Amino acid sequence: MLNRSTTWAVVFLVATFAAGIAVGAGGRALWVRYASAAAPERSRGVDRMMKELNEELRLDPVQRDTIRAILQRHRARMTAVWETVRPRFDSMRAQMDSEVTRHLTPEQQVKYRDHVSHYRHQRDQARSDSGAPHGASGTDKK
Repeated sequence: MLNRSTTWAVVFLVATFAAGIAVGAGGRALWVRYASAAAPERSRGVDRMMKELNEELRLDPVQRDTIRAILQRHRARMTAVWETVRPRFDSMRAQMDSEVTRHLTPEQQVKYRDHVSHYRHQRDQARSDSGAPHGASGTDKK
């Protein structure tokens, strides 16, 4: 059985980890908002995909209009589905991270959080560049 000081240490560690997740998510949201405002000319999502498809496939005007409508219609539905699934996904990811950190030394925990944060930032940046919804891939490594 855990003694009182060990219990408090575990509670403190979990609270610190949860606070780190909250600060990281908030910081990322602010960063995305700032980055979007700083580069309004950069196309995203459907516009970016249409630009790439048009360049690669040399679409005629009817094809451009039809494909844009298809992409816009599905993008909204896909985003809506992701928004309903995302809280569960985030909860599962936080649980996984918590389980991993319980088996690491304090120094390893810091390195693990840095590694995960760096990896997720790179993945999110790649998605942002491609126009994919944040966290939408089922092939994420944690």
